[in-house]
Amino acid sequence: MSLQPVLLAGQWRPASAAGTFRAENPATGETLPDEFPVSSWSDCELALDAAAAAATELRAALPKQIAGFLTRFAGRIEARSAELAAIACLETALPQKPRLIEVELPRTTGQLRQAAAAVLDGSWAVPTIDTKLNIRSLLAPVGPVLVFGPNNFPFAYNGVAGGDFAAAIAAGNPVIAKAHPCHPKTTQRLAEEASFALGECGLPAATVQMLYHLAPADGLRFVADLRLGAVGFTGSRAAGLQIKAAADAVGRPVYLEMSSLNPVVILPGALAERGGAIAGELAGSCLAAGGQMCVSPGLTMLFAGEAAEQFIQTVKVKLESTPPATLLSSGVAANLAASVKKLQAAGAELVTGGFGVGRNCFANTLLRANGEQFLADPNPLQTEAFGNATLIVVVRDADEAQAVVCRLEGHLTGSVYSSMSGADDALYARLAPLLRGRVGRLLNDKMPTGVAVTAAMNHGGPFPATGHPGFTAVGFPAALRRFTMLQCYDNVRSARLPVALQNRNPNGSLWRLVDGQWTQADITG
Repeated sequence: MSLQPVLLAGQWRPASAAGTFRAENPATGETLPDEFPVSSWSDCELALDAAAAAATELRAALPKQIAGFLTRFAGRIEARSAELAAIACLETALPQKPRLIEVELPRTTGQLRQAAAAVLDGSWAVPTIDTKLNIRSLLAPVGPVLVFGPNNFPFAYNGVAGGDFAAAIAAGNPVIAKAHPCHPKTTQRLAEEASFALGECGLPAATVQMLYHLAPADGLRFVADLRLGAVGFTGSRAAGLQIKAAADAVGRPVYLEMSSLNPVVILPGALAERGGAIAGELAGSCLAAGGQMCVSPGLTMLFAGEAAEQFIQTVKVKLESTPPATLLSSGVAANLAASVKKLQAAGAELVTGGFGVGRNCFANTLLRANGEQFLADPNPLQTEAFGNATLIVVVRDADEAQAVVCRLEGHLTGSVYSSMSGADDALYARLAPLLRGRVGRLLNDKMPTGVAVTAAMNHGGPFPATGHPGFTAVGFPAALRRFTMLQCYDNVRSARLPVALQNRNPNGSLWRLVDGQWTQADITG
């Protein structure tokens, strides 16, 4: 079978290949037939030059063109949804229904349409005007964005079509997508539809480009290239930190989503009231998508006592009675096994699981440690076991609980379960503010697994969950602001200003901060 082409400079063309690879069906171990290139640096050069030229052209594009592309692309994905889901299922072992067709694809197209709505509204750019000094500013495109897609969301986080992609395009930037090698054909099909949609909307053909894979050294060189405006990455901490180092060395903005344990704190009153129900919620959340979600609860804190022991036993039974899911790849399975061993080496006791159970499957795994063990060496006991494994930390009392919370790293989410009667209110008031500073999203009485695509969502958090605590990868229009720069115009003539900063409100509904007041009115006088 011939080597699959790459999408560069508006054309599907043969890659300048430094090697090749094939994806694997995780459920069967079968090597899938299509052969894909590992691009050499010359492909990267071509992509960077084409993206730089497209960035200049995009500055002249009308909001309705960019919004039209995002909307048209969403429609083309929906028209091809059955085929896309079938391909993604083969490459990831994620079920077509309900996961891919009923959940992830609608989320993906919804994100694209939300991004389009933000473009048409325009207020996300925060146009700010001082009429007395004639100084005006707004957020504007930062330049070509390199997007690394992860393995666990073949659509919603894909380098072509996912949240980072939608946000970067909506902010007016071209995207170079680096596909994940676990699902290259899925990404290829998305890139085909993006390319068609670009042609239908009159945007530069190089607004969307796609490479399948790179040698690690070329990937780091790519991140550091001065032709890029920013980088978006979702994946492991190890890879993310390498990318961050390369980008930081040249001052390149890089927005990372890395590891997170999403700690769950269950206070004594809640445990006494409804411990069995919470145990079921925890088990279900830990096993959702085989535990391969960035907001899977990897660490739960309980207060010592008979109720805690019963809770652990209930979770154990639920994990043992649920068949383990096929993991995304042999690499994920190997890393999960290694992480569980690392947790055990740090003192965690294996309650159940901890072993492989066939091809790319791992027994549903529960570990436990006590607060004293955690405090003695917190870092190894915060190892992310990406997959169907979780750790429970049992603390003696409120003082030890506070000490454990204070030693937590930065995470995407943190959940607190408390008594409905108010019995835990004093303890909540003591612990929640400490947890609040260590997580991007604080939840009460619910597990963190779902991430709603809404303007109020924060899918971010303190390092090392992400590279910067001030931004979100989910939620429009906030997600757009990562891929922008603040541009100021001092005494620039009106006709030379971006339309959003001219005296006339360009669409009549744009919110602008004029002389300290938010208004949709034209500027007169």
